[in-house]
Amino acid sequence: MPTSTHEIWLAGIDGCPSGWIAALARADLSEVRIRLMPRFMDVTAALEAPALIAIDIPIGLPERTGYGGRAAENAVRPLLGARQSSVFSVPSRAAIAAHEYHEACRVALATSEPPRKVSKQLFMLAPKIREVDTALRADATLPQRVFEVHPELAFWRLNGNVALSEPKKVKSRPYEPGLALRRQLLIDAGLPAAAVEASPPKGAGPDDLIDALACAAIAQRILDGFAQSFPNPPERDAFGLTMAIWA
Repeated sequence: MPTSTHEIWLAGIDGCPSGWIAALARADLSEVRIRLMPRFMDVTAALEAPALIAIDIPIGLPERTGYGGRAAENAVRPLLGARQSSVFSVPSRAAIAAHEYHEACRVALATSEPPRKVSKQLFMLAPKIREVDTALRADATLPQRVFEVHPELAFWRLNGNVALSEPKKVKSRPYEPGLALRRQLLIDAGLPAAAVEASPPKGAGPDDLIDALACAAIAQRILDGFAQSFPNPPERDAFGLTMAIWA
């Protein structure tokens, strides 16, 4: 068993075009290993055996939704100022299960009040949402160590609970002033500059790397008992999965 935080590993995970980018970090953040992994379960089975995993993906899917998605989305949006558009409304479990966009919208309209379609950005994430949801429901031990986070909420927390003034992308392209601001916050949080300033692996963008590192920083906060859930207390879905974003 690990005897110190130096021996405990954490993982911050963000989706990327080639699968998942994982920032595997010692709990004291003294070392970070960046890996691309095709499947979420590859992260849970990594040699470092991460004790806690913070992932930028919705966890816990409602049977029906109200205005703005889950309570989690509605709780964090007001904190993020101009960055709140990055928080997508999560539709019902049945809508996430649909493999075709028009069908997902049809189901979402029938399971939301007021009726609302699925955003195309969220629908593009649906395969990854299903992947993580399936894994968490198949192994009762996983939900105890896998937590939903959101990079912009993470940076809000790392920035002294103040929304960031700069976006990380402009017109779908990396925006260097916004990336530089986020890199500095990660270094200030204790992550090694070499990891923060490294080039992303092929198959991931610079924003994907930064987001995975932000997730790792929140994983440390969760492990240390400093993180807060939004909402607090968290909601749970029909399968008992926690529906909350942590920071």
